[in-house]
Amino acid sequence: MKISRYNKGFSILLLFATLLAVDEGHCDLGSYVSKYQNTAISADSLNALSRYEHLIAYFTSFSYFLPRHKVSPDFVRALILAESRGNPQAISAKDAIGLGQILLATGRKAARELAQSRTVFRYVERERLANLTTEDLHDPAVNILLTCYLVAKYNYRFDGRLDLVISAWNAGEYTDSLAAGRYADYEETKILIGKVNGYYMYLLKIR
Repeated sequence: MKISRYNKGFSILLLFATLLAVDEGHCDLGSYVSKYQNTAISADSLNALSRYEHLIAYFTSFSYFLPRHKVSPDFVRALILAESRGNPQAISAKDAIGLGQILLATGRKAARELAQSRTVFRYVERERLANLTTEDLHDPAVNILLTCYLVAKYNYRFDGRLDLVISAWNAGEYTDSLAAGRYADYEETKILIGKVNGYYMYLLKIR
């Protein structure tokens, strides 16, 4: 099941199916999913996000890894709301930056991959991607492009499982738990999984 505009089956049902499959030591994820499953998004947050609607629509229109598989705009919206509440100047305690809260090292790696690809983008120059700076990550166009690309990458690698995609996003794509097909068992990661799932479901409901 892919997080794509062609398959909106990615939902809380997927998470509950995932919970049934994990070992007993990791079943507490269900409480985080339940906590946020009826979450509503404030009008202020939706208004903040609306400033970047043209960028989200544009950068989710590309198939980054598989033909006809595109990242769901609502998933990107949910991730941005959970990470920064739509604040492009946000910086975390771990120095994650901007709307999607991207670490500079992660952003640079993704930006180089995009710069070397044949895809041509509006809004972001290839030279800028090849020489990504901290300030670039505060630019909504750059941050949203990298967010879409990374989500597509993790979706492709982890077969669209929300718990693994968000674990890769939050804890790093090469953690031991991910290699074993389990989400990263960190408090911060589990909270983010619950929030993104809840926000995503809310956004789908109001369409």
